[in-house]
Parts: sequence; structure tokens; C-alpha cells
Amino acid sequence: MSTSAGARSSGRLRSVLSRLTAHREELVAAEESERAAAVGGTPCAALSDRARTTVSGVLRTVTLRPRGGVPALEAELFDGSGSLEVIWLGRREIAGIAPGRRISVHGVVSCTHGRSVMYNPDYRLLTGATS
Repeated sequence: MSTSAGARSSGRLRSVLSRLTAHREELVAAEESERAAAVGGTPCAALSDRARTTVSGVLRTVTLRPRGGVPALEAELFDGSGSLEVIWLGRREIAGIAPGRRISVHGVVSCTHGRSVMYNPDYRLLTGATS
């Protein structure tokens, strides 16, 4: 066996061992990061204030929460690197928007108090839900 083949084999073994010993949350985050990267866009960890961007990921939660007497559909979008709060003002429900659904959103991000929020984004439903 050549040295480079041995190094590749050793690298694969380390990768398998790290997956076996990693916490479930770490594995889910790594898998979601790979999926989000394949779709494209900006990772949540790299979002900046007042930037127009696209973020892809899975909806963890979807809640109806009135704001000032106006309905607001709020969702947490997780992409493996972090989360983005997505809020559709004036909406009680949107067909296809449900926990576990993969989506891509496009709009302006607002970063305040350590939270990233996107109001009334354009969105695209993606195929393939998470388990």
C-alpha cells in the first residue's frame, strides 16, 4: 500500500469514527449545512445586517403570533450553521409552510440583539423533508 493510499484510508477511518462519536445534533447540523450549500445562498452564520440575501434550510418551527393586532406567521429556518427567524406579516397560514419543510427564502435581513430576522421574504418550497 502506498503512503498516499494509507493516508486516505486513515482519513476515512477518522471520518467514520468522528461520525460514530458525534452528538446527534452535530450530525443533523452537518447534514443540513451540506444540503443548504447544495441549494446555494448565504449560511445563517454569515448573515449581515441590511443585506439582501438568499438562505436555504429546514423549518424547525412555525407559529401564528399576532403583532399589534395583525396576524404574523413566524418560522425558524435552520441551515446547519445557525437560524434565521422568518416573519410573514398579515398572514395566518401559507400553504406548504410547516415544520420539517425545506425552503429557500430571499429578502433583506435585519440583525438586532444577536437575532437575524427576515420580514415578508420571497420563498420557494424545496423537495425533500428532514426526518
